Amino acid sequence: MVNVRLFGMTKSLAGNQTALAFELTNGRRVQDLMALIDEQYPMIGELIQKKKILISVNHEIAADDVEVMDGDEIALLPPFAGGTQMETADETQFVRVQRDDFSIDEELRRVRRRSTRIGGIAVFLGTARDRSKGRDVDGITFEHYEGMAQKKLREIRDRALKDFDILELLVVHRYGEITIGENIVLIIAAAEHRAEAFRACKWSIDELKQITPIWKLEHTSTGEVWVEEHP
Repeated sequence: MVNVRLFGMTKSLAGNQTALAFELTNGRRVQDLMALIDEQYPMIGELIQKKKILISVNHEIAADDVEVMDGDEIALLPPFAGGTQMETADETQFVRVQRDDFSIDEELRRVRRRSTRIGGIAVFLGTARDRSKGRDVDGITFEHYEGMAQKKLREIRDRALKDFDILELLVVHRYGEITIGENIVLIIAAAEHRAEAFRACKWSIDELKQITPIWKLEHTSTGEVWVEEHP
């Protein structure tokens, strides 16, 4: 018997359940699990076949032939709004997923303290707006996959520090209920010169939207809508 965690729209498609249990009797690979999901929850199965829902095993996106072992943590990942490694003190400061709001000034000071060589800082701040795709929005709720979300943000920071000529990168994303006008996500890239700071900042927010398991639920006057695409 394996348990599969659900997030975002997959909970709605499974009758508002947060997890599903399956008994693997005819094989123990991801493709065998997919067959059971397709049989019992065809709407979810169709989205898996279309690659709109991914399957993760132990916080890693899994291919069809990956073997499922007892005790594995399995999850279905709808489109994102996105070995274990211990977090160092620096990582917990510069990569965070948190419920509470953040102070832009405090985060800027945190980054600027990293080096006196910093000469250019690029900042991206995402906030909650009151309109989306022609609908009035009353509020937003963000859901995240605890553990995997932090891991993916660490990967973004590590890659940005490696691939761009920057001195520091900070990523903070909130979860839970957020009212209109409040802060959602903050990216700060610091470099000796502005060009690399701009490049790293833009790449980081674009990558966050693609690979980080965070989902956005918009509350409107006509109901709740899970957002699949984020330009």
